[in-house]
Amino acid sequence: MTAVTWKASEVETPARVASWRSMDAVVRGAKEEWLALFAEDAVVEDPVGPSMFDASGLGHHGVAGISGFWDMAIGPVERFEFEIYDSFAAGSECANVGVIRAFLPGGASVSTEGVFVYRVGEDGLIRSVRAFWETERALGTLTTP
Repeated sequence: MTAVTWKASEVETPARVASWRSMDAVVRGAKEEWLALFAEDAVVEDPVGPSMFDASGLGHHGVAGISGFWDMAIGPVERFEFEIYDSFAAGSECANVGVIRAFLPGGASVSTEGVFVYRVGEDGLIRSVRAFWETERALGTLTTP
């Protein structure tokens, strides 16, 4: 499998293009490039609601908050694979349906199925990412060496 497998509509919309760029930057570990995709007032909720990544459930706000999210949730992962089965674009948003596989230090891995919603502004910058997935379902896929 390549790092990003796209099985959904390939019709380019601003939000879908932003989602492609986001996934590509993540799999390459390109933090600064990823952060440059976001508007100054953007919000990342991954997952939506209280979680191990966001106890308040209010999301990570602004580039500084989103940078902190990277350091906590993305940076420590050795490798990511994205497999998107479907994508629904409407207005300034798209909802991608698929699975994100994270390969952790020491050989463990976890697969997170979900719906990943991106909203962009007229400038094409990401205004919000809202990831709908369930912690218990993801942890149920945890494999260890």
